[in-house]
Amino acid sequence: MDPERPPPALTSDLLEEILLRVASPADLARASTACVSFRRLIADPAFLRRYRSIHLPLLLGFVRSYGFGPAEAPHPSAAVARAVAFSFDYLPRTTWEDHWTPVNARDGRVLLERSCREVPNYCDLLVCDPLSRRYLLLPPITDDLLASIGIQNKDIFLSGASFIRSGGTEEDTSFSVISLMQSSSRLGVFIFSSGSGCWSVSTSISWDDLGLDEVNEFIQEQCTSDCFYWKLNDMSTVVKLDMNSMQFCTIGLPPGHDKRQIVIVESGESRVAMFSTVHESTSVDYYYTFSQNGSEKSHEWHLKSTIPLPAHYTFEGNIGGPAEGYIFIECIPDEKDTTYSAFFSLEIKSFNIERVGRTRSPACGAYPYFGFPPSMSPRRI
Repeated sequence: MDPERPPPALTSDLLEEILLRVASPADLARASTACVSFRRLIADPAFLRRYRSIHLPLLLGFVRSYGFGPAEAPHPSAAVARAVAFSFDYLPRTTWEDHWTPVNARDGRVLLERSCREVPNYCDLLVCDPLSRRYLLLPPITDDLLASIGIQNKDIFLSGASFIRSGGTEEDTSFSVISLMQSSSRLGVFIFSSGSGCWSVSTSISWDDLGLDEVNEFIQEQCTSDCFYWKLNDMSTVVKLDMNSMQFCTIGLPPGHDKRQIVIVESGESRVAMFSTVHESTSVDYYYTFSQNGSEKSHEWHLKSTIPLPAHYTFEGNIGGPAEGYIFIECIPDEKDTTYSAFFSLEIKSFNIERVGRTRSPACGAYPYFGFPPSMSPRRI
């Protein structure tokens, strides 16, 4: 009998299709160490672009003021997260008092701010890619640009940027930063484009036109799809900006939400939904609403579900998001004399709650950091 023939060798095209179907980026990174041919194919930029367009990035941990807090076991991303370690010690500082504070993280980039000594209540802004240790210091918004919407530096009582948006494709490395300026009379929204390197006016509105009797501070900012939401301090009111129409409006929240923290999410069929919680609570409330006749003032909120937090934990920190289909909750263990707080992810569709990690700095803001293993992450800046 003829000897058994060995199976035919896999062609590069077929091997690529197989590797594209490896669901876990962590498993793909391990596969790249199996042999030279695997490594060569997986490291190819064209293959990585295809892979990242198919598979969602991993929740690797949280960005804090000191740097990165990785996901911890038994979270499925814990093994990969251990390979992602960074701090912000390479960012520019003129004195030891300079301190860059993270305000947002998205698509592998981190947006940070620090107080500006030259202009009271104004913040310097910087965008960095912490894995490549690259950064871009954003220029200040000019006096002429502020004056074009009726704001002067001396009138600003709060400024800062809360959002960063990436270009639409993997090849497009551009990004934009959205900054909100509040003065005694107006709100102004400005957009920085990495392509032009300049700020431009997005839109502005007076407090009177918003129907607000007094100036108030925004305490929570978030982005959902093409809309931005800012919750007013000590009020059951949210200011919404639709980036497609560039129109502001206000949305009333259910009674009793003046002291609550909230996260607004898209729920489909022209509806929005909201997760909310209050200090010393052991659950998260889920509301949904829809506006009739396109009027924001006709929102009627309905409590759909109350989601219990994991046993032996109490909400005492922050609630944030949405990002990649999740919101994020910081809780304190019920143990006495505890020295840490824990972070949980709550999947918006299933309400499944999973512990991600913990920190020894309770009640401080943290921003979820999604990405791929360092060998698979694109350099964005």
